[in-house]
Amino acid sequence: MNKYSKHIFRTSLLGQSVVVLCGLDGNKFLFSNENKLAVPWLPRSIHKMFPYSNNDKISLVDEAKKLRKILSQFLVPDVRQRCFCIMERVVKQNLATNWDNKRKVTVLPLAMKYTLCLICDLFLSIDDPAGIEELGAPLEQLRAGLFSLPIDLPGTSYSLGLKASKFLMNKLVLIVKQRKIDLEQNKAPTTLDLLSYLLLEVDDDGNLLDESVIASRILGTFIGAHEASATVITFTIKYLAELPGVYSEVQKEMMEIKNSKVPGDLLNWDDTQKMKYSWNVVCEVMRLVPPIQGTFREAIVDFDYKGFSVPKGWKLFWSTSSTHKNSDYFSEPERFDPARFEGKGPAPYTYIPFGGGPHLCPGKDLAKLQILVFMYHVVTKYKWETVLPDEEINFHPFPKPAHGLPILLQHENVQGIE
Repeated sequence: MNKYSKHIFRTSLLGQSVVVLCGLDGNKFLFSNENKLAVPWLPRSIHKMFPYSNNDKISLVDEAKKLRKILSQFLVPDVRQRCFCIMERVVKQNLATNWDNKRKVTVLPLAMKYTLCLICDLFLSIDDPAGIEELGAPLEQLRAGLFSLPIDLPGTSYSLGLKASKFLMNKLVLIVKQRKIDLEQNKAPTTLDLLSYLLLEVDDDGNLLDESVIASRILGTFIGAHEASATVITFTIKYLAELPGVYSEVQKEMMEIKNSKVPGDLLNWDDTQKMKYSWNVVCEVMRLVPPIQGTFREAIVDFDYKGFSVPKGWKLFWSTSSTHKNSDYFSEPERFDPARFEGKGPAPYTYIPFGGGPHLCPGKDLAKLQILVFMYHVVTKYKWETVLPDEEINFHPFPKPAHGLPILLQHENVQGIE
């Protein structure tokens, strides 16, 4: 194989030799042939931090399907209004504590705090600040170690990540055990959270899941749901500050919804379906700054692609950048244009912020709600401007403003649309 080609090339990522498939055709080929020619694969650094992922009997695709089925339960009519109640309460608490009466705030850490509080409540029914804080710091250490070189020496990101993973697993196992005790004593939460669903799950042999398997699934869900959504929120705030015309249109749409509601009424599903322009804005943010840069696959058979032979066992990678900023698929790709997502939107396999195929992000629909609810409360309450207009963006592995996106707030409630 030539090292470089327009459609396929070989490189090194995280110390692993990989083949990168590019463009619409590459994405379609990988996503359409998942489990036929290739399967999801994780680097060694991740395997050791998630015990269940190191079990050859457990398919990552099957795990994603099971998790998608569980998370879809949060969006059925009888349950989703509870999600809105939690989201609104968490947003209002976070804004009151961390945004109100502040002239300057740094968005990324506050967005991380919001998403952490939200998933602790939705997934574990934990709303105690001390309990949430106990999980926050080790989660940060774990994330830092996930995509580092797997060198287990004292003080390295990988070593600290392993310790954080062990701490979190032990903590989550204790939470699972306590929930079982509470259920026996009729002290458990009456509402269903992620833990409740997992306690009802059975394995392929019909047995209830082991406590460590439940803990590992919850930990994996936390990693996926926490930073990705916070990243999208952060860059949405950034673009709304830089593009006043876009901010005005989002504000107008959100205020129409707010003005149609009786004071004290919570957001509901129908409200979010009216946030079409706002969601197009978020989609354009994710096109320009996708929360994930791509994921790995492993070839399970020899196959040919675009005249190149890929042997069984080779690692593969798809990348959002090969289509998201490619003028073949998006005209003037560096220009911010939410109208790209009107009507049918981008061509299939060109816009892939949540991946694709059977391994599509299980929590994408829930993430949409938590982003829109946050957006609604922020744009109907504040205006803002960035402190560092040309702030550098770092990647490890999620994109991050180098200084966390400091902004200056204008504290004024918008009173309606003139």
